[in-house]
Amino acid sequence: MKILVLNCGSSSIKYQLLEMEPQPELLAKGLVERVGLEMGEFTHKPVGKDKYYVQTPIANHEVGVKLVLEALMDPKHGVIKSVDEINAVGHRVAHGGEYFDRSMIIGPKEREEIAKLCELAPLHNPASLLGIDVMMKLLPNVKHVGIFDTSFHQTMPPEAFLYALPYEYYTEKKIRRYGFHGTSHKYVGPKAAEMVGLDYNNCKIVSCHLGNGASITAIKNGKSIDNSMGFTPVEGLMMGTRCGDIDAGALIYIMDSEKMDTKQLNTFINKKCGLLGISGKSVDMRDIRAGRDAGDERSTYAFNMFAYRVKKYIGAYAAAMGGVDIILFTGGIGENAWFQREAICDGLEFLGTKLDKEANQKYAGEDGIISTADSKVKLVSVTTNEELVMAMDTYNLVK
Repeated sequence: MKILVLNCGSSSIKYQLLEMEPQPELLAKGLVERVGLEMGEFTHKPVGKDKYYVQTPIANHEVGVKLVLEALMDPKHGVIKSVDEINAVGHRVAHGGEYFDRSMIIGPKEREEIAKLCELAPLHNPASLLGIDVMMKLLPNVKHVGIFDTSFHQTMPPEAFLYALPYEYYTEKKIRRYGFHGTSHKYVGPKAAEMVGLDYNNCKIVSCHLGNGASITAIKNGKSIDNSMGFTPVEGLMMGTRCGDIDAGALIYIMDSEKMDTKQLNTFINKKCGLLGISGKSVDMRDIRAGRDAGDERSTYAFNMFAYRVKKYIGAYAAAMGGVDIILFTGGIGENAWFQREAICDGLEFLGTKLDKEANQKYAGEDGIISTADSKVKLVSVTTNEELVMAMDTYNLVK
């Protein structure tokens, strides 16, 4: 059974095609970029064949998806002969609200609910919905499955997900913490537990997904009980361009002093803050580290702020769970930036952690245990694979 998984952004389309039987096997993956701009870019990577890249105008998501399907069937760099070989499509949807507590096959009712949630996630869900509508039009005879970033966190208790606002803002407007990156946290938690020989359903894990977008999840006995992201993915950790936790009063002051409207403020907190805002140079942790090592003050602030805030959440979630057995690192920074992992772990010894500095450097970009043999709390580098989770959920629902 062949599954196509799709992740649509406002101006991009990421995809993978996998053969699921007898074991999941990647056939091709790629990226459509700059959708709707003057000149688009398309990169297609079939397994065992040369990469295909082209610059061409991509007016909208329908044009982009057609490019993907044509590439998958191309005689030279394709991997299937006909779209009829695609048995189902899995769609990543950022916000599932309270309606979607698990992945679901998309019918008229489910599509309607996803559309309603565009109000809660105006930066993310409209693009997902575009991808769903286009794919259902082009592949009307296969099942389409929604995989929701928020669904894994629907096990959070009220004391974790409620905001201290008048209660009717939750009951009437559904303003609450939803949590994100659930697809990644759902994948890496069991993987880390297996790596260290613990029962995933009987242990306490702090899962650190650190990348351009970053979040931390407290996983207790196999269930998410808290996540650092909130009503939107802005809350929580300092990220590449997102500000993370901030006093709402400061935002009111900035709006007034800069004469910003809400749209401008939204752009500001999502695109101009975080590592970029502090360093003034880059969102890449390698660049931040290089700046710090060269004595650049702002890069040093950015590096240290990131580590400090991750460390605070780890301590908070260890307290929330009454202890911790595993602290895992995943995502672009979490998997690769061993030097940032070292900075984060420095000072966590009171929890029972002992970082093996040699193993920490060795397992940059790889799966591996990065704590010493006698470390009470296991530290683990775990490579994530959100597309595989999407494909497995889709396969299990349609098979």
